[in-house]
Amino acid sequence: MNKTAAPADLRTFLTAAVRRQRVVGAIAPSSPALGRALSAVVPALGPSVVVELGAGTGPVSEAIRARLAPGSRQLAVEIDPGMAAHLRRTKPWVETIEGDAADLGELLAGAGVDRVDAVVSTLPWSLFPGERQERILAGVGRALAPSGAFTTVTYLSALPLAGARALRLRLRSAFDEVLTTGPVWRNLPPGVAYVCRRPIVR
Repeated sequence: MNKTAAPADLRTFLTAAVRRQRVVGAIAPSSPALGRALSAVVPALGPSVVVELGAGTGPVSEAIRARLAPGSRQLAVEIDPGMAAHLRRTKPWVETIEGDAADLGELLAGAGVDRVDAVVSTLPWSLFPGERQERILAGVGRALAPSGAFTTVTYLSALPLAGARALRLRLRSAFDEVLTTGPVWRNLPPGVAYVCRRPIVR
């Protein structure tokens, strides 16, 4: 396990992982190292709006918060009710929205947000069918400001698999620029981050 996870975070994560195996795709909460890699796209200067998809128990939320300038808004979308409640209890500075990332536009509109400066995701892409992946990526593209960026993670062990190759193709179809950073070895399992800019509008 990632040793820096607090006991309450770990209990909440494991409970959700057992209860909803088709929703929780990781085997442990994200590490601080992975959080820093994913949140590198968060603007550090000036107020901004950042949304996190699949926030879980919030380890990446901490890394996002560390970069945000005063006056910024930090939102988190989490589909699991238990983890959403945990986020609200332990990280009250995050605007937690319980809902499906595939409905991102509607969820943001409900929060009074029409554009965001960064989207950070730890969604379990391998658990989603292709059309659902495309719907989420399209929603991210519509939400991003022109100068905004989207970042997500995949795990080294999955890179050779057909699902991971299909995700890379979808990312390249949805964004003009897709860069791979990492690997982040201090995570279980080790991961790489995709940094995506300039959504392609169809």
